[in-house]
Amino acid sequence: MAQTRVTVIPGDGIGPDIVAATLRLLDALECDFAYDRAIAGQTALDQGLDLVPQETLDMIEKNTVALKGPITTPVGKGFRSVNVTLRKHFDLFANLRPALSIPGVRSRYDNVDILTIRENIEGIYSGEGQMVSDDGERAELRSVITRKESKRLMRFAYEAAQRLGRRKVTVVHKANIMKSTSGLFLSVARSVAEEYPNIEHEEMIVDNCAMQLAMNPHRFDVIVTTNLFGDILSDLCAGLTGGLGLAPGANIGEHRGIFEAVHGSAPDIAGKGVANPTALMLGAGMMLEYLEMNEKAERLRAAIRHVVGEGRVVTPDLGGNASTDEFTDEFTDELIKHL
Repeated sequence: MAQTRVTVIPGDGIGPDIVAATLRLLDALECDFAYDRAIAGQTALDQGLDLVPQETLDMIEKNTVALKGPITTPVGKGFRSVNVTLRKHFDLFANLRPALSIPGVRSRYDNVDILTIRENIEGIYSGEGQMVSDDGERAELRSVITRKESKRLMRFAYEAAQRLGRRKVTVVHKANIMKSTSGLFLSVARSVAEEYPNIEHEEMIVDNCAMQLAMNPHRFDVIVTTNLFGDILSDLCAGLTGGLGLAPGANIGEHRGIFEAVHGSAPDIAGKGVANPTALMLGAGMMLEYLEMNEKAERLRAAIRHVVGEGRVVTPDLGGNASTDEFTDEFTDELIKHL
């Protein structure tokens, strides 16, 4: 059987450290991956290349999956977000953000298990039609929602819920005010929901959803929503379970997936050897599931639950004093124990 080739983009800031730690974990799981390394972001600019070099796009095109560290998009005119560029170029229409409690991690709630599925291409967050008038007094931004993309996302969400044994899908919208765009999204959701009578369909206005998440997150199972709402609510969900340091993400299209940590590049701690790689490790677990390597994905998550939950050898952000390497050593030791 041929090796699975994984495009690896170390990224900027703490990216190279947490990517190296994650690859160590995958190797300890004996995944037998071949890694093709690529660059993007500030690292690419520093080498006189485009923010997302053509060589990187070609490599992602060639391979089924990519593992990406956090990437810095320089602030200023002419620079489009690397994440938006990759999502649009490869038609990665669905963004998956799980929020899962880890016993032992200090957080406001226990036993939270919410999967947010966010539309990744359209809506006000796509950046289409941005304009500022010459006098600086008026700014515009266009939001476009299509039936085709909404239906594709909804089918993906309900299929995922069915495959994962989830009981309910909550469609989050603002159709009471945004009657055209959010109204179309909700209309499509109702139509697709009829195809899945075994899954409970719930509808919730976005502001009420934010309040309900803060008051009783256990009422939620799968949340599906538009681009901007999904970005905000998935961060809220991460805050319920320990923060972005434990939050992975996956960008999925028809033919490939890019897996990542949700947090930023944290330049303030870059090179200090104290970065927490857990979010990217969990993202690698999502990649393993995408590749139907479910047993290895569960072993990876079990190791994370044990090491992070025990809290004995953890990085400073988790209340310990371990380095990134010491933290990763603990994971690999845990995996070896249960071979």
